[in-house]
Amino acid sequence: MPTASASTRRLALGDLLLASGAILPGACLDYRVYGTLAADRSNLVLYPSSYGAWPEDIDWVVGPILDPARWCVVLVSQFGNGRSSSPSTGEPGLAGGRWPVDHRDNVTAQLRLLEEVFGVTSPALIYGWSMGAQQAYHWAVLEPERTRRICCVCGSARTTPHNRVFLLSLRQALTADPAWDGSRFRGVPEQGLRTFALIYASWAASQPFYRRGAHQDLGYSSVDAYVEQAWLPAYRRHDPHDLLAMLDIWLANDVAAAAGIASGDPDADLARALGRIQARSAVIAGRHDLYFTPEDCAAEAAMIPGAHFEVLESDLGHRAGNPRDAPAEQRQLRAAVERLCTI
Repeated sequence: MPTASASTRRLALGDLLLASGAILPGACLDYRVYGTLAADRSNLVLYPSSYGAWPEDIDWVVGPILDPARWCVVLVSQFGNGRSSSPSTGEPGLAGGRWPVDHRDNVTAQLRLLEEVFGVTSPALIYGWSMGAQQAYHWAVLEPERTRRICCVCGSARTTPHNRVFLLSLRQALTADPAWDGSRFRGVPEQGLRTFALIYASWAASQPFYRRGAHQDLGYSSVDAYVEQAWLPAYRRHDPHDLLAMLDIWLANDVAAAAGIASGDPDADLARALGRIQARSAVIAGRHDLYFTPEDCAAEAAMIPGAHFEVLESDLGHRAGNPRDAPAEQRQLRAAVERLCTI
């Protein structure tokens, strides 16, 4: 399990020039460290956060999947999650209702973190689930010579049209609330958050999950109770401006656009971008993931030279990639990491 002594640290980045040309004033990254950095600095694993996740939500991975006796795991909060720079922590806010940060900026800031704090220019592994996997893909495309290995779990290198529909429904749920004035929330968007939680609960877990009554196995008497007691608090705890900011980053997720590849043929552009990857790569999909389907993940994996692709045979849906209480899925993910890192 994660070491109890892992505490939050913060790197001040100063005024950060964003890829969009905007400035993120007084930017900072929050991060936690588990394990010990080797004398030759060869064992650092970068673990970027997923949508809405705070470190304490996902640090369980350290131990069951990422062994702190072998690795120095740096768990970093992505921009927009409320811990690193976010709309809730300062300017810029949601100019025109949107946030001007994307994954290129996460990579730039994380690179500075590794170099300035750890003296590492090439991490041993970048491990990410969901939006964390998106960041791993961006590292491998934008910094191919620095990226040695990536393990992308239930995530994509480019947001698909179907996934975009899901994200836009979440955005609409929040911004249709009366508390939204077109630029910011003037109060807590209670109805918007309830709709948001309902949408998330219907997508993140799979049909087989609900069919077998897994929500009841978790102690919830009904689907309604599951949403009210498990999903709604998970998003109500966030500043709603941060929820929108992370949606904007997810919507903009496209490694080809990030690499400046734009021939007019999106599929060819994606293939060119992923073809740049030099890292040993593992792409892992959840059998019943509705966001990042096995078919979509396999298609991207086929574009990466030498990538290994596998499927988590799990009914947990998207959360198969974050299996806090699922030992079989944990064992498969740990085995994938160990196989990836044998060379």
